[in-house]
Formats: sequence, structure tokens, C-alpha cells
Amino acid sequence: MTDFIELNTKKLLENAHIGVVIHRWDTSIIYANPTSLRLLRLSYKQIIGKCSIDPQWRFLDESGKKLLIEDYPVNKVKRTRERLKNEVLGVLDSSVDTISWFFINAYFEGEPGSPEAFIVVTFTDISDSKQLFSFKAIVENTQDMVIVTDATDINYPLSPKIIYVNKAFEKITGYSKDNVIGETPRILQGPLTDKQTTNRIHRALENCQEVSETLLNYDANGRPYWVDMNIIPLKNKYDEVTHFAAIERDISERKFYLEQLKNKNNEFKKLKTELENLIDERTKELRQANAKLEKIAYYDPLTNIPNRRFFIDHAHRLIKSCNRRGALVAFGLLDIDDFKVFNDTYGHDAGDIVLVDIAKFLNGFFRVDDAFCRYGGEEFAFVAAIKEADDATSLADRLLDGIRNLKIDINATTQISVTVSMGVQVSLPSEELDLEKGLKDADVTLYQSKGEGKNQVKITFDHR
Repeated sequence: MTDFIELNTKKLLENAHIGVVIHRWDTSIIYANPTSLRLLRLSYKQIIGKCSIDPQWRFLDESGKKLLIEDYPVNKVKRTRERLKNEVLGVLDSSVDTISWFFINAYFEGEPGSPEAFIVVTFTDISDSKQLFSFKAIVENTQDMVIVTDATDINYPLSPKIIYVNKAFEKITGYSKDNVIGETPRILQGPLTDKQTTNRIHRALENCQEVSETLLNYDANGRPYWVDMNIIPLKNKYDEVTHFAAIERDISERKFYLEQLKNKNNEFKKLKTELENLIDERTKELRQANAKLEKIAYYDPLTNIPNRRFFIDHAHRLIKSCNRRGALVAFGLLDIDDFKVFNDTYGHDAGDIVLVDIAKFLNGFFRVDDAFCRYGGEEFAFVAAIKEADDATSLADRLLDGIRNLKIDINATTQISVTVSMGVQVSLPSEELDLEKGLKDADVTLYQSKGEGKNQVKITFDHR
């Protein structure tokens, strides 16, 4: 066998996968192999004879700052007489706007300073990994969830394996990276996750296609949440799909808001319809599950009327509306008389029946624009717009009489009636008008009603 020392050195350089450029000691280029010409986007004629100060290219350090000419690899070796090892440099030329990034190595041969001395520069393209590093910093800190899976074994039970998740994923789902790396995205699905939607996603992955869907997922504690997701295939330099990246945005709050708008007036219904058109019709069944979650958040579970959270939000909007229209605002609190005695006599289940029947009456009594709720225990609150101060007396009397006339069946043989005490504060429209203060004033008048014999209403007026 021929001794390897006899191998043709130039032939080795011509077939090498790294760039090789050889300079004379005066930095003029006397040789560049094909790989270097391809990486630098130059022809042999364009590079031979050129020196380091040629303006057709410029070098950048790892942070992107322009290098001084004396710090160019060939000049640095020439100046320091030391080998350059694995230095990361960017090269920017006039042919493209993007930076090419290289690992640079350089050394000299021969006696430094002599015409027979040469400086050899070799470089390897690391543009892909350099760019990925920059993109990773962006992806890691974005507010949207990002999941990357491999593109192999996408069929059940193996499914695509998760190889990366960002910080937003950990924060929203409650799963740490250690929990999910190597797992399948199926761990985020649950009993109400729509199978038709997941089947569409699976078909897109099989065909290596981009897909966008809205899906119900579950976090590490079993809490359901909605996401708008966009899944894109990632390709390598050979145009082969090697991974899938899913970008997901938590839209649970928007979904809850849409369901709440469904029960409002025609203006809200129109807004709801416009927003619903933005959501894929194929998620109709899952919206019903979302409605149950919304009801828990905004309605009292016993009486099925608005809870305090919903009431405060509605009341603030009503007060602003009254200020714009110059209408009076009536703040009211009513409390069931002797409710503890009633519970002790008939039991707490009977007490719940009383609360439910009164809540049904209030639900039919108040207008759609009025705000009312079960404020706590046996106490209910309301805020209503009125034209004149006397309207508050009329409203309160009708409310008291309506509750007095209720016939409540607490069991098959027993029917009872109840009374309430009420306090009402009537306030003039004002930018300083405050829900908390209005209810406190109403509470004071309620206390007076209780102290003066119950089954009555006390009304106070703001005479500013």
C-alpha cells in the first residue's frame, strides 16, 4: 500500500469540508479551496491576490461589533506570532445582508517575516447554530408557550416526543421541563379535549403540514384551559422535516368573556357574535364545557343568580352609565328576618330552599340593566338606575310586598312565608360616586330597619 505521506496534499484540500485559505506573509492570498469559495460566496479569480484590507468583506466579533483590521485572523497571527484557535467570527460581504458565522483557526509556517512564510486560515460554518442560539433566547422569554417535538414515531402509542419547552409553558401548565421532556403532548389532553380536532392535527403531522387549531388542554393540576395553537414543521438543510414546533397562546379568559356576553342585551349579543366568528365553528361542543366553567366563576352555585364578583363588575358599569345619563342611583341591601331561627327550626336544607325561592323572585323582579346578587349568607344586594327619588320608595315597597307574598314549600306538608328588612341609599350622579360607599350607607339604613322592628325599609337620600 502506498505510504500516506505520498498523498497529494492539494487534492486533500480540494475535497476538504472546511474552508482553507493560504496567505503570504504580506497577507495576500495565494490559495483558497472550493469549500472556502462556497462559504465566502467568491470565485477563485475574486479572491486570489487580495489582501486583508480588501473592502469586499469585513469581520465582526461574536457580539456583532466590527473588528479592527489589525484583529483580522491573518493580521492577528502575523502580529502576535501565535496560533489562533476556535475563534468565533462573523463575515459580512456586499452580496447578502445576513452574517455568516465561522469557527476560525489560523497558524503560520516558515520563518516569520520571510517571503517564504505563509499564514494558513481554516474555518467552519456555524451560522445555523449561531442563529439558533439567538432565536432560542427569544423563544425562551416569549409570553406564548412553545413546544418542540421530534418528527418520528408520531402514531399512538409512541406519538411525537417532546424535546423542548420554554418558560411560558412551565408557568401556564405547571409542568417542569424535567416532567415533560421525552413525553408526548397527549399528556396535556383530557376528557373534554375534542377528538375531531386532535385527529385533524394528527393528519397534518402525518403529511408534514402546518396546522392551526383551538384546543382544550389541562394543566398539571387538572385545570382546563383553552389555547390557540399553530404547529409548523421544521426542516434541516436537506429539506427534511425533523421536528415540529407548536406555538400556543392561552385564550381561556377570552373564551369565558365570550360566554358571558351570550346572556347580555342585543348590543352585547352582537359583539359576542362578531367575536364568535373569529373562533372555529368546530369548537362548538367544547364551548358548552367552557360555559359550565364560566358559570362557576360568575354565578352563586346555590341560587344560580350572579355572585359578588359578577355584581361588582356589573354595578361599576351601571354607575358609569348613570353618570353619563344623569340618572339617580339606588343602592340596596336586604336581609331575611330571623333566618337563624328559621334554620334552627326547620333545618339548613329548608333554609336553602328559602334562599333559592327568593333568588328566583329577584331574578324576575329586576330589569336586565339592574345589578343584583347574593351578597353573602341570607343577604342580597342591588344597584338600580331611577329617574326620581320617589321611584326608590316604589321599588322598595314592591320588592318587600313581593317577598312577603311568596309561598315557599319547604316540604310536602309545610308551606311558609318570610319577610325581609331593607336599607336603600339614593345618590345623585357624580364622578365621585363609589359602589363601596353606596353599599356602606345602605348597610347603615338596613341596620336601622332591623333595629326598628324588621319587615320594613329605610331609605336615605343624598341631598348634595
